[in-house]
Amino acid sequence: MQGQEQGSGERLLVGTRKGLFLIDREGGRWRVTRHLFGGEPVTMVLRDPRDGALWAALRLGHFGCKMHKSTDGGATWVEHPAPAYPTPPEGEGVTTDQFGRTWKWKLDTVWSLEAGHASRPGELWCGTIPGGLFRSKDGGASWEMVHTLWDNPRRKMWMGGGYDAPGIHSICVHPDDPNHLMIGVSTGGVWITTDGGETWDTRTEGMYNEYMPPGERGKPEGQDVHRVVQCPARPDSMWAQHHNAAFKSDNGGVNWTEVFPPPSKFGFPVVVHPRDPDTAWFVPADKDERRYPLNGKMVVARTRDGGKTFDTLDNGLPGEHAYDLVYRHGLDIDQSGDRLALGSTTGSLFVTEDGGDHFHHVSAHLPPIYVVRFA
Repeated sequence: MQGQEQGSGERLLVGTRKGLFLIDREGGRWRVTRHLFGGEPVTMVLRDPRDGALWAALRLGHFGCKMHKSTDGGATWVEHPAPAYPTPPEGEGVTTDQFGRTWKWKLDTVWSLEAGHASRPGELWCGTIPGGLFRSKDGGASWEMVHTLWDNPRRKMWMGGGYDAPGIHSICVHPDDPNHLMIGVSTGGVWITTDGGETWDTRTEGMYNEYMPPGERGKPEGQDVHRVVQCPARPDSMWAQHHNAAFKSDNGGVNWTEVFPPPSKFGFPVVVHPRDPDTAWFVPADKDERRYPLNGKMVVARTRDGGKTFDTLDNGLPGEHAYDLVYRHGLDIDQSGDRLALGSTTGSLFVTEDGGDHFHHVSAHLPPIYVVRFA
């Protein structure tokens, strides 16, 4: 995933329904070297590029969400505080969306986690379900909610998609400006701040949501954006996978243009080459009630010309009877731009060393995979 910097590509952090797997490349082969937090759902992982610290977010149901940090490459872990929602004003303990669904002011899932700007070594950003954005200024020792977003009246127009409550799944920190942040919300559109979170505005011009009523399809807060990424070398070049389309922006999200990755407009993940803003990869799927590869054949779609054309990549991927859905955080790219990894809901993990021309099946027996990141 891409908030600020891709990992070096010699280790994978794989968060699953049954723990965190460390998978290392040794002697030209990938193998599982450690299984941590066995049996516990790991919804998000991060390697902080500034100090090498590893983070794992756990979703423990009745016991709530937990945050763990390792400063020795995963050998030992220390629990840190998880973001906490504030006590709501009297009579406002739940939020109700436009469809009448409600959710509590309580952390359900850590859905995104990114390092802050390189000039702010203690800063971390965390996006959650049900839609709260949190910031730590002390390396995860404490968290504060970004109230300017949570208290924004337009935030109350967000709604759940696959989950009952909305969530912040994408956080893009501009590498040239520590106060410039863009987030993606499902369902709530794309939001930007250029003053460190003091003020917020939407950036969805050109997007549309086809399952909304005709008069509501272009509404910013109604955009079901599944993933947003930026090119590290050209951060104003951005890609988004939407519920019903893929979009590209060359001006920092001021305008978005639809592109058509075959064989489907639907999918969850997208990554962009770290230096070439016109090269990006998607994992298309059959949408809504199906949510698995079209015709049971798993493919990756790659464009090298900004979305004008796409290659359908399937060498090494299952060609029939495949029901591998790849979640929005299940695809990652390393800093070389050649090595990608993708993990599926069936516990399959694939790696390519040549930009997708050939995929290697690392494992077929992991638990359902939530997140894959190079470290």
